[in-house]
Amino acid sequence: MARSQSAELDRRKLMADPIMVGTIAVLIAFLTLFILYPLAILLVDSFYGESGLTVDIFRRILAMPTFRTAITNTLKVGFLVGILSTFAGLLFAYVEVYVRVGRLAGGLFQLVSLLPVVSPPFVLSLSMIMLFGKSGLVTRFLLGIYDNSVYGFWGIVVVQTLTFFPVCYMMLKGLLKNIDPSLEEAARDMGASRWKVFASVTFPLLLPGLGNAFLVTFIESIADFANPMIIGGSYDTLATTIYLQITGAYDKQGAAAMAVVLLCITLVMFTVQKYYLESKTAATLTGKASRSRALIEDRSVTVPLTILCSAAALFVIVMYICVPIGAMFPAWGYQFTPLTFKWFAQVFTRYKGLQAFRDSFLLSLIAAPITALLSMVISYLVVKRKFKAKGFIEAVSMLAMAVPGTVLGVGYIRGYSGGLFHSASWPVFASGGALHNLFPKGLLGSLYGSAAILIVVFVVRSLPTGTRSGISALRQIDKSIEESAYDMGADSFHVFMTVTLPLIKDSFLSGLVTAFVRSITAISAIILLVTPQFLLITVQINEFAEKGSYNIACAFATILILITYGSVLLMNVAMRFFGTSRRTE
Repeated sequence: MARSQSAELDRRKLMADPIMVGTIAVLIAFLTLFILYPLAILLVDSFYGESGLTVDIFRRILAMPTFRTAITNTLKVGFLVGILSTFAGLLFAYVEVYVRVGRLAGGLFQLVSLLPVVSPPFVLSLSMIMLFGKSGLVTRFLLGIYDNSVYGFWGIVVVQTLTFFPVCYMMLKGLLKNIDPSLEEAARDMGASRWKVFASVTFPLLLPGLGNAFLVTFIESIADFANPMIIGGSYDTLATTIYLQITGAYDKQGAAAMAVVLLCITLVMFTVQKYYLESKTAATLTGKASRSRALIEDRSVTVPLTILCSAAALFVIVMYICVPIGAMFPAWGYQFTPLTFKWFAQVFTRYKGLQAFRDSFLLSLIAAPITALLSMVISYLVVKRKFKAKGFIEAVSMLAMAVPGTVLGVGYIRGYSGGLFHSASWPVFASGGALHNLFPKGLLGSLYGSAAILIVVFVVRSLPTGTRSGISALRQIDKSIEESAYDMGADSFHVFMTVTLPLIKDSFLSGLVTAFVRSITAISAIILLVTPQFLLITVQINEFAEKGSYNIACAFATILILITYGSVLLMNVAMRFFGTSRRTE
């Protein structure tokens, strides 16, 4: 009874605050227009034909042998990459948390975990082709192998595993640190071997987290567009098939139906991860370890594990190092000396690199603060406020995490190319009408092909990451701090800006740079939306890689990595001097 009265009082306070009500209304409109609406349009296009509601569109695409093959290929790649990435991530996490390793090995692990963050998701495809392709440095010039091919199923699996396993490593590392060592030591005291302790104590506690890591990697794998496009060859996946259905067959309605199929797969896996595995993880691994863990120092264990993980980490690092080196060879596959910087010069003098970096940088720079602020506002409403639409805001903002970029791109094409709800074809917007002069492309039709739609995509794609970070930070702030400000007469805007936001500056700055890095390295969502008016770095890299111009692609990628790495360094500096966790003298 008291709880319901308190909730009712909170709702009345909320409705009496016009700033907060307006903020909620704007958020609901934004999430509906740019997340729910594109997905709803895909469903309508997939089930609505000239004769009304029909399933003929699905029958047509399912009758295509290439589409059926693409579904099978996508699931095969997703499951195998998920298993391999989870296993590799577990191995690295276990060695770092449980085994005493040297500083060099620890530094390698940290570098491996950082590289995928500051680089485009497809640079390893370039390295794989340059090292192990038909004209590869290793295969052709060192081993004399001429008939090999890295393209296809195994090429995609290897590249995606090397790209995504650091994500599993970071997830499982945190979970392993939270396991109370007294549980494992009790089993050891009873005579169990280390393997028995791992199999009977550690692994069962970690099982929900392993499932979580697998599903995250599986979703990332099947939603990946760039790697299958560059190294897949004739091995089609759903993401590449959808892209070719639009750009090659010009079948937007068929592409929409294909996108719905891919969306259904990711939503099913996301639902399992979100509502089943996360609840299991919370119920099994709670709090922090009661004391520090005694690290394994037995050389029969430490030496082989350290060598194995260090060798794997070095291989990944060498793959990334090949990107800048590949940009300095005169002609890849034919001439490897002397080194030259002509490709870096041609990026700016011949291939409009200055425009590409300017457009990418400016669009990402605009999207980053919008994303960070929206994330903090959504987090604040979810954690600190009680109102009926709270569940809707939280669910829809997180939904973008499960939507593959290619699906979102198709949704924006179908949703805005002809105006909102295809309003450009309505009689009131017909040529010569009064509304036509105001909205010549229909309601919001001018978004399509503009910079605004690219910024919106960047915001939507990065919103879930910032929101989750903000929710975690806000749950650590006692509500009495904000209530004191309200008691002194401050409204919700001033409380948020002067009390709440300063307390979560670390999360805000982290979300700012994460949004910038994710935006400037994005490709799957924007490849279908970018127009010749804008040149984006990742699109340029993808185009040159498809043409076989690996030197130019590597030069673009190298400069992009330097930009993103510099952004991360700036974030660390900002966190040190402006964050709430800075050291006080």
